[in-house]
Amino acid sequence: MITEVVNKRVSSRIRYVTPVRQSLVTGVTAELYQQIKEDFMPVPLLMLHSVAPEILAGVWSILRESLLAGETDRTVKEVVAAAVSKNNACDYCLEAHTLLLRSTAGHALADAILRGDYESIDDPNLRSTFKWALTTGNATTIEKRPFDITNVPQVVGTIATFQYINRMVKLFLGDSLLPVPSALKGLTRRVYTATEGKHAIKRLAPGRSLRFVPQVPLSVDLRWASPNSEVASAFAGFASIVEDAGRRTLSQHDRSIVNNYVSAWNGESMGHDYTWVDYAIKGLENPSRAVVRLALEIALSMEVQPQAVDEFRLHYPADSQLIEATAWASFTAARRTAVWVQNRLEQENDK
Repeated sequence: MITEVVNKRVSSRIRYVTPVRQSLVTGVTAELYQQIKEDFMPVPLLMLHSVAPEILAGVWSILRESLLAGETDRTVKEVVAAAVSKNNACDYCLEAHTLLLRSTAGHALADAILRGDYESIDDPNLRSTFKWALTTGNATTIEKRPFDITNVPQVVGTIATFQYINRMVKLFLGDSLLPVPSALKGLTRRVYTATEGKHAIKRLAPGRSLRFVPQVPLSVDLRWASPNSEVASAFAGFASIVEDAGRRTLSQHDRSIVNNYVSAWNGESMGHDYTWVDYAIKGLENPSRAVVRLALEIALSMEVQPQAVDEFRLHYPADSQLIEATAWASFTAARRTAVWVQNRLEQENDK
């Protein structure tokens, strides 16, 4: 099957960590793998988290309950995922979700997005949703929402999920979803759409993933999720998992440095000049110096220098530690983006 071939080739190119083979997992983790297989696909972007099973469970939960399940139209959410990925220059995710759009809405919509010809999107609701989602990458540019308020938890959940996933994918998987020659990509897309794509977009009942994450109160900064109990539980659970992971790898002082930078960030491009990172870690000693550099680069630049990973691994050699540190930093940034979307929505409600 084409998905198995593509996934095998992409999985072989996962950088920095070695995923756990499905045949080796047991207990709850095996049940988690089985659910992922039944409801979606064991895709590399999920499996790269397998060295930290709790984080894998949390990522699966926010992905499933925001993008894959629920009442909000799947095509709308795929359009949002594609727009976020486009903004973040995550070519892997953009390719993945335009592939899924071919299954939900046909080739014309996906081709228009890939060409950057957004005005040619035929459906006015999808066109306005895509263009709105493009504006959510910066706190100062967000436009008025073009969809019903009842869809906010799943739409904002999709934004937050892909702000997280884009960062992890760009570090661990690189740019290309389809590791085939360009001349074969058109054929590959069509074969995928006619086969595995149909499985990946099937309608799912909400809540099935929640057994894998802790049931804890929703924090204030995630209040946009509160009208949807499944989305709220998924994000509250993942936040709890990630905060515990962050505490295992970063000291309170290290986390404060990163949080202060992320809290002051409004989505502006940090570029490829890392002098701001050098300033942020000035005066720090290793291992704090290494972990704060890595966390800031993935959170705000989304382009991690290989030497930053190498320096981190000198002090934290385990694959699980690398996933825990980068997951914490990536979700910290994702939460920040959701906050400014929430603030804009609240401004609309006050008018």
